[in-house]
Amino acid sequence: QVQLVESGGGLVQPEGSLRLSCAASGFAFSTYGMHWYRQPPGKEREWVASISNSGGSTTYVDSVKGRFTISRDNAKNTVYLQMNSLKPEDTAVYYCNAVLITWRGQVVYWGQGTQVTVSS
Repeated sequence: QVQLVESGGGLVQPEGSLRLSCAASGFAFSTYGMHWYRQPPGKEREWVASISNSGGSTTYVDSVKGRFTISRDNAKNTVYLQMNSLKPEDTAVYYCNAVLITWRGQVVYWGQGTQVTVSS
């Protein structure tokens, strides 16, 4: 059974930090690219950050560059999102996503999401 379970969300003051975790099981984690998305209240889901299967390559949406860091531990089947200098506009439900591109197409898994609220 495939599972992606996010944790680490919560309420934090502006300029604070949070570290999100996403624990994977039921699939070959180390072969999948991993991604974080978020969905602010009343808005569409948006991509935040990606990391290659080896962890050697990362990319970010411009709005979080220099503040967020994506990382992974393939031995623990876990991907992380370290979020620093948080802003109210970072308030959203954060989702982790696993993607494997094969010759047949894409295999995609989603977690259930974790709420991050940035407010004083």
